[in-house]
Amino acid sequence: MLRPAVLIVLLLAAGIHGCTTNPITGKKQPSLMSEEREIATGREFDPKIRKQYGVYDDPELQAYVTRVGKKLAAQSHRTDLVYRFTVLDSPEVNAFALPGGYIYITRGLMAYLNSEAELAAVLGHEIGHVTAKHAMRQYTTATAASIGYTIGALFIPELANQNAANLFNVLGSALISGYGREHELEADRLGAEYLARGGYDPQAILAVLGVFKNQEEFEKERAKIEGREARVYHGVFASHPSADQRLQEVVAESKQSTAATPRVGRDEFLAQVDGVLFGDSVRQGIRYNQKFFHSKLGFALEFPPGWRIENRPKQIEATSRDSNAVMVLTVEDLNRRISPREFMLKRLRLKKLKQEGTLTGTDLEGYTAITRVHGLFGLRHTRVTVVYFNDKAYIFHATGKTDSAFQAADELFLQTARSLHALTGDEHKLAQGLRITIIDTNHNDSFAELAVGSPIPNYPARMLRLINDKYPQGRPGVGKLKVIR
Repeated sequence: MLRPAVLIVLLLAAGIHGCTTNPITGKKQPSLMSEEREIATGREFDPKIRKQYGVYDDPELQAYVTRVGKKLAAQSHRTDLVYRFTVLDSPEVNAFALPGGYIYITRGLMAYLNSEAELAAVLGHEIGHVTAKHAMRQYTTATAASIGYTIGALFIPELANQNAANLFNVLGSALISGYGREHELEADRLGAEYLARGGYDPQAILAVLGVFKNQEEFEKERAKIEGREARVYHGVFASHPSADQRLQEVVAESKQSTAATPRVGRDEFLAQVDGVLFGDSVRQGIRYNQKFFHSKLGFALEFPPGWRIENRPKQIEATSRDSNAVMVLTVEDLNRRISPREFMLKRLRLKKLKQEGTLTGTDLEGYTAITRVHGLFGLRHTRVTVVYFNDKAYIFHATGKTDSAFQAADELFLQTARSLHALTGDEHKLAQGLRITIIDTNHNDSFAELAVGSPIPNYPARMLRLINDKYPQGRPGVGKLKVIR
């Protein structure tokens, strides 16, 4: 009788030799997952994606993206699948696909595209990932490399959960980092083919690559200004540059079968994104210049002039212009009727409070103190302020890179905490977010002038260049242009 460990290895080997037909080449390829399981995986993860990001509430835009997507899907190698296209309510610049035909694009990416052809390029690329079964091929490779995740789950039940975790990790990694150079190039080739068949110019793929390249260059420029490491984008299209010779050949080859007058659809696309939310999601709060508004929680506050404001999923971060001081705001539920000072001691577990006292200059109940805690700059003197509003505790942690930087910014820390208040009538409208607006421009317009008074919180002129594909030095010119209002 075979020992369980030997049996597991043999079963794994048998599983690896299971094959499916590659819909692109028509050849057999190893697979540890059937097409039925592939489709079920997409169906299983789709609700989780929708819950995590939220679906953008614009039926007309959703229908438009679906029409473009289905037009391309009808030209694909897997027309038997029912493809679903969803615009996610996220400011992230991203697009990705789940196995089985579930394809997503963020409204954040939509803001940086400038034609229907570019939208089609993004969707065609993602359809390519689905038709080539890249998620399942990557899963097969990853699983085959780890004997622990084998058909041994049949004999060791605990491995079943590990197998699911392995699939989740493979998909999660692919959504964040792409599928690797070869798979991404294959998705480009397929996308270019579907674009040409659908009446679009495959050259749009190179235009989209330019969008991501500009994003990367802007991030590097911004990081240099702010004195930090660049957070370089690693998602769709990012693993290969537009100058890649093989990609150029792919586009040139597909272009030969393009219609004499390929569809661009710039005006149609701009009409669809006119009025679309830009930047922060209403459900996570809106930045407007130095102010922050949260519609659901009903509060507003103001940060110091010139400070950079970052709206994270679980906190707000504000950094001084010279990066020597930082504030972080988090929000927690109040569950017991204790004072803000007791909240500091019992919930935050702070010790050795100094220069403590009631927060003055506000009608809200609050308490503030200085202590030493670990933060962005290590173990530093930190101003901790707790303010009660409705049934929440608003917790400000503020510190400096040096003691002198902390002291110089301390009054600004307090002013920010004091500024917390209930939304006023005008602020309720601002809390509904910034919107893309399409305007007509002429030769005399400049991005510097268009950025004057802009509500974009950071680098408004550069952001206007980016969303209009004019980065870094282009001018508006004559025609239609996206601005943020």
